[in-house]
Amino acid sequence: MIKIVSIENMRKSDAFTIESGVSSRELMLRAGKGIYDSVEWWGDIAIICGKGNNGGDGYALATLLKESSFEPHVFMVEEPATPDAIYYYEECKKAGVKITLLERGTPLRKYNVIVDCIFGTGFKGAVLDPYKTAIEKINNTRAYVVSADINSGLNGDSGLCDIAVYSNLTVAIGEYKSGHYLAQAKDYIGELKRCDIGIEIQDKPYYLIEKSDTSSLLFKRMHYSHKGTYGYMALIGGSTEYSGAIKLANLSASAVSCGAGVVKLAVAETLARAVAPYLLESTLYTLEDYGSGHIRFNSGELELLCRHTRAIGVGMGIGHTDDTEKIVEYLLKNYKGKLLIDADGLNALSFMDLSLLKKAKCKVVLTPHLKEMERLCKKPAWEVEQNPVKVAKEFAKEYGVVLLLKGPTTIITDGEEVYFSDTGSSAMAKGGSGDVLSGIITAFLATTEKRSAIQSTYLGAYVNGLAGELAEISHSQITATPRDTVKYVPLAIEELLRSNL
Repeated sequence: MIKIVSIENMRKSDAFTIESGVSSRELMLRAGKGIYDSVEWWGDIAIICGKGNNGGDGYALATLLKESSFEPHVFMVEEPATPDAIYYYEECKKAGVKITLLERGTPLRKYNVIVDCIFGTGFKGAVLDPYKTAIEKINNTRAYVVSADINSGLNGDSGLCDIAVYSNLTVAIGEYKSGHYLAQAKDYIGELKRCDIGIEIQDKPYYLIEKSDTSSLLFKRMHYSHKGTYGYMALIGGSTEYSGAIKLANLSASAVSCGAGVVKLAVAETLARAVAPYLLESTLYTLEDYGSGHIRFNSGELELLCRHTRAIGVGMGIGHTDDTEKIVEYLLKNYKGKLLIDADGLNALSFMDLSLLKKAKCKVVLTPHLKEMERLCKKPAWEVEQNPVKVAKEFAKEYGVVLLLKGPTTIITDGEEVYFSDTGSSAMAKGGSGDVLSGIITAFLATTEKRSAIQSTYLGAYVNGLAGELAEISHSQITATPRDTVKYVPLAIEELLRSNL
């Protein structure tokens, strides 16, 4: 697993390192050296420096380039304003580095490599001139762009921006930050590298899931076993309007062999004919309805459905009715396995007393997207997006659940640990992708007791994203569909198994 830190954690760790005897000036030089070592330099080089310590990293880099017989041209957006930045600015002048003020008319098109040292990870707020103009000038060149620590304009915690530098390479200094992965980050960052400058992280970091972390969770299946060994599971959902949702969840859970021993597909009785042609490995369990394709709450039917199951997924396409709320409430109060709640199950939950989560007999996994999270935590979506890790972690801790917050990089937390899964494709931004994810995770929740709920959840997120990437390779960002993701789940799992050999 790869460490990821918040800006506050990085700031605290930086201060601790300085207090321990490494000067801030030395750390700035190490940052410059880390950037220097990360790039194969060539041609004409421009370094665009802001007035803070990120600019100081640029000045330190310029001295190293000069020592190596390059002739970097430093452009100041503003003159340096911090002690360490001023020191390396003076060192640049002593070394004969060319330094000029970046003005609106300054041409940058002749440079082969441009280094963005305008803002660091602590930047917040709107980008105003002259910085906005500087960023636009960088983006209007065809140069190879290197961003120091993070692309100027991106928020180091949230990954949000109004305007930011597009980089070919971003060199994270010290550790990766959450803003390197979340929200808009992937649209601005090309390749991402890290340079270690000797900062000891003080608070618990977040973790980026790697392939080895998931492959090790796909345990060997024994010959002396049967379908019950690998768990019975159920998926409850579907309605006349959204019959496709439960079909997709079912396909991902059973037809592509995520590993569950038996999958029960529970739908309204009037949907049976629509769903039956899609069932081969699964069993069909019909539930009483109103003749309209919406499930009617019946505690006796639910009790029978729950028997012998290790995991249940509820909500995919079920529709939001009073009966949906009763179904979710019944499961929270009575089910003793692992319960995944998604889609309209989450919407129903948002109208209910959330203290039910604290009292639940089952281990609960919630899989909201941004708007569903807004409804659950009663905070506007923009506020959630500004602090997604904090909001998700606090909610999971308060209610004792595993929470998966969907996004370009998925956040998974139980309130103590925080994991990021950054597999996936923009092709997956289509209706039905979340249903596929829910089917995969529910299957992993069911297959073994050796994995914890949070492990099964981040395993499912990783496999789902990897399958989406493979689907995009075979098709395209535009044409790949959730069904294509389903088709590539076996290949994704096989890839993980091969990596474990």
